[in-house]
Amino acid sequence: MPIYKTSVKKDGLQQYRVRINYIDRTGVARQLTRITYGAAEAKQLEAELMSAYSKSKEAPVSSMTLEELYAEYYITKKGEVRETSLAKINDNINASVKPYLFDIKLNKLNTAQLQKWKNILSEKGYKLKTLQNYYGELRALLNYAVKMDYLPKNPLLAVGNFKEVYFETPEDKLHYYTADQYLKYISVVKKMCEEKDTITEWGYYVFFSIAFYTGARKGEINALKWSDITGNTLNIRRSISQKIKGKITETPPKNKSSYRSLQIPLPLLKILDEHKKRQQADKNFTEDYRVCGGISYLPDASLDTHNIRYAALAELSHIRIHDFRHTHATLLINEGINIQEIARRLGHADVQQTWRTYAHLYPREEERAVGILNNIK
Repeated sequence: MPIYKTSVKKDGLQQYRVRINYIDRTGVARQLTRITYGAAEAKQLEAELMSAYSKSKEAPVSSMTLEELYAEYYITKKGEVRETSLAKINDNINASVKPYLFDIKLNKLNTAQLQKWKNILSEKGYKLKTLQNYYGELRALLNYAVKMDYLPKNPLLAVGNFKEVYFETPEDKLHYYTADQYLKYISVVKKMCEEKDTITEWGYYVFFSIAFYTGARKGEINALKWSDITGNTLNIRRSISQKIKGKITETPPKNKSSYRSLQIPLPLLKILDEHKKRQQADKNFTEDYRVCGGISYLPDASLDTHNIRYAALAELSHIRIHDFRHTHATLLINEGINIQEIARRLGHADVQQTWRTYAHLYPREEERAVGILNNIK
């Protein structure tokens, strides 16, 4: 089966197109093309695809279980998505589909079974977003089965996604610090840094300061290099993922809108200038040093541990690191900043995502609206 060279990425990696021909379970000749990088990776991908798709002919459609379908789907996705995305898919499927549906054959799968699956997960106490992610992964898996002619249609669509009505209101789900609470929190962080006075400890102070003043994601902050800061502008160009155990992956930001430039507030600019001087004491310092971690990064587990400790010392309720984004957004909303600017600062793909999360924080202006209309006579 052929492997073709295509383009070369900016970082010098050679792109390869891997193509195989196979006969599907219905006897139809098909062709499959996948993209990967590196000659060795292309050979490995070709072998994996040939292995998976040659096995797909061994049993008729009626005997194919969801477990077998997923094994085939996994190989396909491996050539299409980043390693971190593949790990996320695998985690979601293993948590939500494998325990309940893997042994069911495709020709026996029906809406009643899927509704039962949905009911079981609804009683597990998962957050709505988690449940909707699980639904999305199963829907994608069954859509693949339809695409490959293993199913005439996707039976999950008739069941529908998990709905907000069964869960707490957005107000109950949103956790954040007020400006005064944040100042109390960060003063504790600074005091601990002054006592220990290590470059690593100061990195946590800088991390949580950036989180509050920019609303950036955890991975985006961890990935920041000094070369990403020009004057009073912070440029978000990359992210760090720690989702694959034992492996750190530098990736592009979450979406196109996540590439953004943010003006640095004066308090944060002062914090950054002071921390850069600390790092410059290292004779090997370069602009490629990470802002918070220097030659390394701040591990997720360590960030969580420090965050919990800081909150306890400040006598505040603990909020997740992601909730510092909510803290940033909520502060600006309360000061009247419009939703478009909030979305831009957070790097949301669209304003609707921001509105769904924060609409309840915007004051109702019914009385002012009616007052305007009352004056039109």
